[in-house]
Amino acid sequence: MKIPVFRTALVATASFLPISLLLLIIFLAVYSWPAIQYNQFHFLWTNDWNLGNLYGNPVSVNGHQIMPGAKYGIWFLVVGTIASSVLAMLIAMPIAVGAAYFLSEGIRKTWAEPLSLFVDLLAAIPSVVYGLWGYALLVPLFGHTIFPFLAKTFSFIPFLNGEAGSGYGLLTSAFVLAVMIIPLISATLRESILMTEPALKEAGLSLGLNRLEVFWHIVLPKLRTVLIGVGILALGRALGETMAVLMVSGNALNYLPNNIYAPISTMAAFIASQLDSALQDPTNMAVEALSEIALVLLLITVVVNIAARMMLWMAKVR
Repeated sequence: MKIPVFRTALVATASFLPISLLLLIIFLAVYSWPAIQYNQFHFLWTNDWNLGNLYGNPVSVNGHQIMPGAKYGIWFLVVGTIASSVLAMLIAMPIAVGAAYFLSEGIRKTWAEPLSLFVDLLAAIPSVVYGLWGYALLVPLFGHTIFPFLAKTFSFIPFLNGEAGSGYGLLTSAFVLAVMIIPLISATLRESILMTEPALKEAGLSLGLNRLEVFWHIVLPKLRTVLIGVGILALGRALGETMAVLMVSGNALNYLPNNIYAPISTMAAFIASQLDSALQDPTNMAVEALSEIALVLLLITVVVNIAARMMLWMAKVR
């Protein structure tokens, strides 16, 4: 029996990514299983992360060896991760759409190409460079000027009032994340706008719409699928960003933000900052708890992608 080599290779290649994702979920679940058994579901909604006395003798709690006083709760990480990513998307999306429109429709082609290259290069900058930029420039600027101004001017708006803080915090993290994901959204949307049928634009112009109205009422609705897809990719990067957020977030521990200036910590950044201390735990429970955080982060990303697929499916049905 003749084996279709090309078809077999194609199926194997296409199956590699979903199988890799499934294996990664299985690995994290198996490795963190002792922590899952010990922490149970209150792991998700309690703010009580404490590695315990790492110089003491391990104690047995419910059949698990842990260090004295060790507790693991990550609700503050869940809130920080979701809040910073959603706020980054709210900042980035209108700017990215505006940049895509400007580079594709609002400027001469001779200027658009070099400016587009500049925007694309922003996506290639390592995240640690963004983090250093945020640490050296944004934190002092926001802490000394922008945050006090916002807190004073918009004191009547919830989450914009209260202490302005030192510059480290939720809004700073969201701003850095927004700058990182704007090129990704803008570049993809710009190419899609350029590939839109000219007949659609001409039809809108013939009805008396101006170019901006044609883009808003005709082109953008047609690119809804592209916008949702690239938005999910950008949100995935924001959820998983580590070093840039670690350098500007304030790395808060067991603390829920009471306004957008407050320090936070995200799951990815927290894993990076706590791994060295967790490795000192002779029971390995701390590392397994960090693995459980990684599993939760991965599952949040999967749920976000499933929700996006459902949105696309509902849009097609309508």
